[in-house]
Amino acid sequence: MRKPLDLLAVTLMIALCVCWGFTQVAVKLIADDVTPMMQMGVRSAIAAVVLGAITWRRDGARIFTDGTLPSGLLVGFLFAVEFLFIAQGLTLTSASHMVVFIYSAPIFSALGLALRFAEERLSALQWTGVLIAFGGIALSFLGGGETLGATMLLGDAFGLLAGLAWGLTTVAIRGSKLSDAPAVKTLFYQVAFAGVALMGVAAWTGEFHVNLTPDVLLNMGYQAVVVTLISYVAWFWLLTKYLASRLSILSFLTPLFGVIFGVAVLNEPLEPSFVVGAILVLAGVSLVSGAELLRDRFARAAIP
Repeated sequence: MRKPLDLLAVTLMIALCVCWGFTQVAVKLIADDVTPMMQMGVRSAIAAVVLGAITWRRDGARIFTDGTLPSGLLVGFLFAVEFLFIAQGLTLTSASHMVVFIYSAPIFSALGLALRFAEERLSALQWTGVLIAFGGIALSFLGGGETLGATMLLGDAFGLLAGLAWGLTTVAIRGSKLSDAPAVKTLFYQVAFAGVALMGVAAWTGEFHVNLTPDVLLNMGYQAVVVTLISYVAWFWLLTKYLASRLSILSFLTPLFGVIFGVAVLNEPLEPSFVVGAILVLAGVSLVSGAELLRDRFARAAIP
């Protein structure tokens, strides 16, 4: 039985949010030496080798005979599409904008799950959260249209599409045999497909060049080992031990850290319309993800 959050879970989740919040900034820092597309392809490929070895050790020659291959290819494709949009978006918009729009994903996954599964229907509180989040997205786009320019708005749109792809990945996993598969195997499908696809796109578009420097090696090591391997494995471990609804609420610290790092490290400006819109997006997402938690607390409070 999964348990409520304790000090260990809260501490680990905050550390993960800091790690994930810095990721888009890390990509930006070495973009002149390694294109974002190539960075994400390389880190996915490295993670795929490690996770593939772990999966092979456990399953051996039966690795693809458990019926998960078709759904694995689907979620791998969606994962690659997500990071394709992130890579392209980061060349057009700021890391601060990108991290907020990526974290619109729970809205899309909630809508997709509600459409596909009767037990996943949204409550009135969750629908309110959806409307608030989309209002925030509209404000971010429409309110900043004159000051941001078409290029940055296109990058923001790519971030939103990345969030959509992430949300659809959740729906695909939930509705397939991967919902019962080991998390390491699901992640292997994702990073293996993304590694091949993104490096292929990088080669096709002439973005395959890498200027290796000590800073680049350190940065790529952080992205491949800390972000793609350690942080994801830690997240999956938390999901096996603690209540997912509680963990999801804490995960929304990630955009906050992302914006802070973008401003502090990259000196990115913050437009008033984006700040207000981002607050609405995160508030709406929190309502959608935390509605069950709120209902439980109100129900307990009502008991005499």
